[in-house]
Amino acid sequence: MPLYHYKALNSRGEALDGQMEAASDAEVVLRLQEQGHLPIEARLASEGGGEPAWRALFKSRPFAGERLVQFTQQLATLLGAGQPLDRALTILLELPEDEAARRIVTDIRDAVRGGASLSTALERQHGAFSRLYINMVRAGEAGGSLQETLQRLADYYERSNALRGRVVNALIYPVILLVMVSGSLLFLLGYVVPQFAGMYESLDAQMPWFTQIVLGLGLFVRDWWIVLLVVPALLAWWLDRKRRDPAFRARLDEWILHRKLAGSLVAKLDTARLMRTLGTLLKNGVPLLTAIGIGRNVLLNRSLASDLAAAAEDVKNGGGLSTALAKGKRFPRLALQMIQVGEESGALDTMLLKTADTFEQETGQALDRMLAALVPLITLVLAGIVGAVILAVLIPIYDLTNSIS
Repeated sequence: MPLYHYKALNSRGEALDGQMEAASDAEVVLRLQEQGHLPIEARLASEGGGEPAWRALFKSRPFAGERLVQFTQQLATLLGAGQPLDRALTILLELPEDEAARRIVTDIRDAVRGGASLSTALERQHGAFSRLYINMVRAGEAGGSLQETLQRLADYYERSNALRGRVVNALIYPVILLVMVSGSLLFLLGYVVPQFAGMYESLDAQMPWFTQIVLGLGLFVRDWWIVLLVVPALLAWWLDRKRRDPAFRARLDEWILHRKLAGSLVAKLDTARLMRTLGTLLKNGVPLLTAIGIGRNVLLNRSLASDLAAAAEDVKNGGGLSTALAKGKRFPRLALQMIQVGEESGALDTMLLKTADTFEQETGQALDRMLAALVPLITLVLAGIVGAVILAVLIPIYDLTNSIS
């Protein structure tokens, strides 16, 4: 079923913003009304129109990252110790410091006490838990292995967070270095260089051509610094708006995939994420087609997600997953070969997880190599630019000194 994004108001007048699987937007509205909410909007998640990236960056989520891992691990531990589900949720209710998280756990516990299953109670939490999480829990309930399922979920999210953290950590230092040195360069050009320009003009000194260029650039930065701040901000705002346009996003993702270095890294990252998701779901008894539908939502690259959607149709008609994914020619060949081996051996879930391990390791090594090359490169380039500016300013002084001598 398609995934819908909805907005509604609950009985306390609080705004709800989440996602729900349904056959149509009318079904979304009906289910929200049955839960006692007032629907405001229901649209396909694939239509875009999401919130700006800067707002999503600072938006607090009650269950995300390490907090979700801890909640899942603790719930699995309590169930494994023989605690009833409602008792385990009551114990976990005392752990979150965030009021929103505590309210969600309370709602889940009350729903479970009212006779609802855990998966149903999670689904009512307005997008706080992902489709993967809810479907895994539902499969665990159906198979009578909820505790093992929660442990697998905790392991899945822990590995996902580790991979995401490794990517972020690899980029933090180069970004800080670039920002700091660029800021220093702008200060040098906008404040220091113009003072030398005034001095040279008063002395009527003869200046080399590259000194004239640097002095002119410094005067431009001093007089038009506001433009240098506003233009990048407007460009970032425009890109953020275009990012939410599905057609533009699809073209951008396709362009990225064809870049030699970035494309390979993006493909490996998304492949690792998809293989981990599919393997975890299949390991827990979720049907392959359902797993593919969920896996499509974890892919960040729209071109790869489009290939996966087309592959789902082939699998529905009886085709193999490896053959179906190979038609798009975007997923790494090694991943397709490993999937094929898993299909032939009847151990697709295990091979998918091994594929995820392989590509997570390759991605980590690629990030380490990129960082090892990127930091010295940025340092040399920016140091060279700063050095050229300083030389351009000081050479006329050296010439004047020699002339006076």
